Amino acid sequence: MKPEKIRDMTDKEIEESLKNLRKELFNLRFQIATRQLHNPARIRIVRKDIARLLTIKRERELKEEV
Repeated sequence: MKPEKIRDMTDKEIEESLKNLRKELFNLRFQIATRQLHNPARIRIVRKDIARLLTIKRERELKEEV
């Protein structure tokens, strides 16, 4: 997910995306444990997307404080 795309999202959409990505990450970790994961690189992608969302969310919080 590109940062520009995230910045175009509303706060509610960001929260929903975070919720979905965290659920996906949980499922991917579960698949690792049961040896059913087909694409291990997906874990890294999901973790980075979560970090991007949290970073932009924090940027907005700091902008509101000023």
